[in-house]
Amino acid sequence: MATNESLQNGFQVNRSLLAGGAVLTGIGAVLGTAGAMMVFAALATAGRNWMRTMDKPPTAVAHRALHEAKVASAAGWDAWRHEHASPN
Repeated sequence: MATNESLQNGFQVNRSLLAGGAVLTGIGAVLGTAGAMMVFAALATAGRNWMRTMDKPPTAVAHRALHEAKVASAAGWDAWRHEHASPN
């Protein structure tokens, strides 16, 4: 009964099997984390290279899109007010 420990209700745990599972789980967690870091590095590098090939920087594209959205919103608001203006 060196490797098995018995509790009062008869539930027996094989300690060597439990320890081996814990070790393999730890190794799997480390490998999974390393793999996720490699994927992140590859995506970050690809994103940086893609941004370098753009004609305009992303901030300029975002500013233009925001300006266009504001103009469209103002035009829609003016059209709605004109259509629903009260006769008074």
